[in-house]
Amino acid sequence: MTASPKRLGFFSRLLDRTDPGARYRLATEQIVRAEQCGFDSAWVAQHHFIETEGGLPSPFVFLAQVAARTSTIHIGTGIVTLPLESPVRVAEDSGVLDLMSGGRLEVGVGPGGTPSAFASFGQDSAQRWEIFEHNLDILRAAWRGERLGASDNRLYPASPHLIDRLWQATFAPQGATRAGLAGDGLLLSRTQPRTPDAPRATLADIQQPIIDAYLAALPAGRAPRILASRSVFVGDDRSTVRHHAELGLRRFLARARPGARDFNACSLDELIALSDAHVGTPDEVIASLLADRTLDRATDIAFQVHPMDPPHADILRSIELAAEHVAPALGWRRKTPESTRLAVAS
Repeated sequence: MTASPKRLGFFSRLLDRTDPGARYRLATEQIVRAEQCGFDSAWVAQHHFIETEGGLPSPFVFLAQVAARTSTIHIGTGIVTLPLESPVRVAEDSGVLDLMSGGRLEVGVGPGGTPSAFASFGQDSAQRWEIFEHNLDILRAAWRGERLGASDNRLYPASPHLIDRLWQATFAPQGATRAGLAGDGLLLSRTQPRTPDAPRATLADIQQPIIDAYLAALPAGRAPRILASRSVFVGDDRSTVRHHAELGLRRFLARARPGARDFNACSLDELIALSDAHVGTPDEVIASLLADRTLDRATDIAFQVHPMDPPHADILRSIELAAEHVAPALGWRRKTPESTRLAVAS
């Protein structure tokens, strides 16, 4: 199965280099600009405690005000760390938000990847997969309106339609099999760790087996949903784009991989390769993305400027150029206003 990406997303970790309130305001403006440029979806990551990893612990709160500022773009969580949440509360918040947004919510969930956060929630990171599966079962039951626990309580409002807009994030084929068997969407990361036996593997080398496992497990007749997130920073002026990218990548790698190597001795192109990033003018970014074989099989592609994290104005321009030049070269076509209206209404 191969398919050019049919839907275009904008992904934010809310890492603008400013205070928290300004982060939320700027990220909202970026999503509004994405909608104006025809993007189909906008996704935000949830992170707890660590400011430099991600700036948003409460995605449903943030997306509620985004819903009030937009009208057609789908809004998604990429992801909610489900082991650290009450699944009934996730069901309630997502159901209310979906109604408030006119049926535009996409719910991405995962087991979480920051072990240090679990203790603060009274959880054991080593048990995160078991907790994740338990909470995911409760989330589905709550959305379906089933009885919760020993009481006769049922979710109000019930939201069974959200089951068809549920996505699971994973780094491994086992997780992809789990998502496929459930008929959920598959969320693929912008980067993944390399193993000692394959240190030079491409991102496609790692993610193709994950897609294979997902498709093999998907029930007959269930359409695949595969979103590939990619780090993309595109600009009009090559030197300006590369300057901002270099600042951001050196800062990110030094923080994310302390002691791994002397990143100050790396060239910018080496930093870009280490980060699985796509940086440059539209033509350069198009050529780079076309070499990524994973995207041939994705139904959705989401662009994020992390880990470059350039200034706000450059992010807005990157969004514009991605919609005008880059995404169309990958097979995306902007929906007409009428088709967008009908999609949201359905």
